Amino acid sequence: MINFKDYPNFNKFKGLNILSVDYGLKVTGLAQFCPGREPFPQALGRVIYQSDEQLIEELKIYIEDEFFEVIVLGIPFYLDGNESKMTKTVRAFHDKLKLALPDQALYLQDETLSSSAAQDRMMNSPQYNFKVDPKRIDEVAATIILEDFMTKTTL
Repeated sequence: MINFKDYPNFNKFKGLNILSVDYGLKVTGLAQFCPGREPFPQALGRVIYQSDEQLIEELKIYIEDEFFEVIVLGIPFYLDGNESKMTKTVRAFHDKLKLALPDQALYLQDETLSSSAAQDRMMNSPQYNFKVDPKRIDEVAATIILEDFMTKTTL
């Protein structure tokens, strides 16, 4: 189990409600964490993607209902660090989100291999009956993105 108190981002974001977004063109996964109040990030659910505008409107509801103060958006890269077509798509969504929520703290976090890590986590966890649940991969990936945000350097 990771002790998030040992990482610099713990103190930087202590007491703030953080929403993690694993953006996808089919399904967007969500996770949440409040350092100092909760022991670790938790899956929040998923949003079926229809358009950027629809996703932003649904994120606004989550932000308002749960009083999220920080948003972490996962951004994918190739293993060699180069940008893919999806990297550019996420950057464009980031820009739209920034315009729609100008007062919201918004961070990008490298999400390379987060979906693979989510599958591995599910296969090795009794919480998921040691099986990959395709309906939950995106929210587990969002949890991993949030864990990485707390323990690694942000973009």
